[in-house]
Formats: sequence, structure tokens, C-alpha cells
Amino acid sequence: MRLARRTALPAVLAAGALLLTACGSSPAPSSSSPAATAEGGFPLRIANTYGTTEIPSPPTRAASVSWGNQDVALALGVVPVGMAASTYGDDDGDGILPWAESALEELGGDAPALYDETDGIAFEKVADTTPDVILGAYSGLSAEDYATLSEIAPTVSFPEVAFGTTWRDMALIDGEALGLRSQAEQVVADVDSRIEEAVAAHPSIAGKTVAYTSINPADTGSIYVYTPVDARVKFLDDLGMSTPDSIAAQGGDAFYITISAENADLLSAADILVTYGDESTLAALQADPLLGKVPAIADGAVVIVPNATPLAAATSGPTVLSIPYALDEYVGLFAAAADRVK
Repeated sequence: MRLARRTALPAVLAAGALLLTACGSSPAPSSSSPAATAEGGFPLRIANTYGTTEIPSPPTRAASVSWGNQDVALALGVVPVGMAASTYGDDDGDGILPWAESALEELGGDAPALYDETDGIAFEKVADTTPDVILGAYSGLSAEDYATLSEIAPTVSFPEVAFGTTWRDMALIDGEALGLRSQAEQVVADVDSRIEEAVAAHPSIAGKTVAYTSINPADTGSIYVYTPVDARVKFLDDLGMSTPDSIAAQGGDAFYITISAENADLLSAADILVTYGDESTLAALQADPLLGKVPAIADGAVVIVPNATPLAAATSGPTVLSIPYALDEYVGLFAAAADRVK
């Protein structure tokens, strides 16, 4: 299967699940076609939550699981033999998000096999790609998942907390597993430079506190509030913002907590509130008898990330490819909200 060329590239997560992937699979390609030479030092040994991964030789058939790890390979010039299909934010239904598709088009070669992770890791589909390394530095792999994947090929998992790996650490860990650590460091440095430029262009966001949420205004019985463990919240630190202490003290190692509208006072310390929705969301929040009293909501200092769009996908699980894709638009939303802070 060859990649269809994208004709247009348009500019997560609701409820309590982290990120969902789409259905679909395709024949396994013949090679991951690395564009750079591995640095040596094999066998590599990489520590993770479940032990140490040993990679005996430079990989030539890299597969990825979970969210975003394929972006690291692509940024380093490696086309994965397989990766999870994406449904959330997928703008054309092909299971590949815009920034990944652009990279695949640029690199050429056979398209990766896509596997459905809606109900968990698709072990058989991963095995069908015959990988020699499996990238999962950003993931929520269980010990059982890790053990099963490790029977297929050496697998790198998250270093400390499920779905808590930063975009930088994802790039460095997955890059190291590919034997491309120094190239990964350069990619990270390049993205950091882009972030610095975007932040400098919008000084009003500096120092603002942010409550990152997922709220359905029609059902406020369960409001999801993301904690500093979560990658999308950690990305706000890169933009010069922070989480209020009242939220940071909650959740432990969990990437989100659940509250109801009756406990919306937890959100009151935030200068800015973020949630997923559409053009009707802010008015609905302001009309709610309890949420409407939250200062950020009352003042309109709210960032509405358009739900189920590439922008939402790019920033819910930021990567070295998705950040440049979404950065200017995303920072602009925060700057507009910062202007409404009283």
C-alpha cells in the first residue's frame, strides 16, 4: 500500500479516557527504511518502569504502540513498519494524523501497517509487522502488556508514570532505542527554539495559571481535570504557564481527577480554563449556575480547543512533530484568553 497524497492540511480527549485510536490495518511493509545511521553502542540497555530493555543491534524494523511514538521515528527519518491508527482528530479518516502523513509523504516508501488500539494493544497485529524494536516511551502499558510485547521484540516503555512522559523524554527514549540519540537531541532543540519564538510573540501568557479540563456542559456530574502528571499539562510549563496549587495537590500519579460542578471551586484559582468543545461551549459554561461562578469562566478567560480536530489531537499528546504543526494557533488561543483575565 502506498500513501495517498493529502490535498489539504487543515488547521483530546473528551470524558475520562486518555486518547483513542482508530480501527484499521494494512499489509506490513518490508522495511522501516532508516534515513540515518545508528550511532553504535549496541547492545543498548534502556531502563524503564518494568525493567531494562536490551536492544542487541541497530533496528531496521521499528514498530510503535500507543500515542505519538511513531512521530519520533518519523522525525528521525525512520518509517515505522507498524503503528496505531488514529481516530481522534483524524481529519480525513485514513488513520494517520496530518503531521505524520506529511512526514510519511516526505520520506516515501511503503506505508506503515495500522492497527486498532481502541480496546488495547493489538498484539497479533504488532507481531505481524515482525519488528525488531517496539517504541512505547509515551504509553500506559501494563506490566502484562510490556511482557507480551517484549516476547515480540525489545520494547521501550514509559520511564516512570503511565501517560506522563514529556514530549522531550519520549523523543530521547524512543530515539535512543533507534540508535539515534544525538539526532533526537537535535530535534528536541529545534522544537524548543520554535516554542521560545512563539512564547516571545505572546508575552501576556507568561505566568498565567491554567486549569486544563474536559467538561460536557450538558452533564457536569463528571468534570475531568488534568493534573501536572499529564503531558498536555506539562506542555503548558513549556509555554510559561503553570497549574494552580489547588489542582497540583490532587491526583498523585493519576493524569486526571474527576470532580462535579458542586466542587468547581477547585478551578477558581486558575487565571485561564481550558476545555474541549465548540463555539457554543463557553456560553453553556457561563450559563451553568455553578460553573458560571468560576472566575475564568465568568470572565471568558477560557480556551476552547476544538474537539476531535487535529489541533486537539496535536496538543493532547504533544510530540516533536505535532508541536510545530499546532504551536502558533494553540499559543494564540491562550493569548486571547489571557487578555480576558481580570
